[in-house]
Amino acid sequence: MTAQTYYMYVVRCADNTLYTGFTTNVEARICAHNSKRGAKYTKQRTPVVLEAYAQFSTKREALRAEYYFKQLSRAEKEEILIYAHNEDTFTEKIREILSHA
Repeated sequence: MTAQTYYMYVVRCADNTLYTGFTTNVEARICAHNSKRGAKYTKQRTPVVLEAYAQFSTKREALRAEYYFKQLSRAEKEEILIYAHNEDTFTEKIREILSHA
């Protein structure tokens, strides 16, 4: 049996707000958001664009990352999103947040 991978992801909505969630399939989740089958928050804010995602080996880690990212200020989120061009670097930044939580 192949181990499941979990992701914490951040999308930028059409109104420039950020939405953070967790999934096992980032591409399918973005498609769901853009077809208005995703979260209630994003239904009125499409299209959404994937800004970044971080990979985790457990659901618990991904949910914990989502929770703590959501606790950050908008400025802190934007600062971390600077690292979004590189999944590994973004994941490192998210893990750094978790280590201080």
